[in-house]
Amino acid sequence: MSGETRNMSFTNIKVFSTTLARDREMMGENISRWIKENPNVEILDRVVTQSSDKEFHCLTITLFYRFK
Repeated sequence: MSGETRNMSFTNIKVFSTTLARDREMMGENISRWIKENPNVEILDRVVTQSSDKEFHCLTITLFYRFK
């Protein structure tokens, strides 16, 4: 997390994660939809994590937020 976020108190996290290629392609749209459906949240930071092994590639986007 950035230093700025550590000084701002987040109260919740939302995790988007998938190993399926077609779901990874839609992840941005899913996140945008969630943000639009939750106008009462202020996103303070995000962390993008990618991991993989011989067969699977996992993408995780974690949003740190608080209610406005």
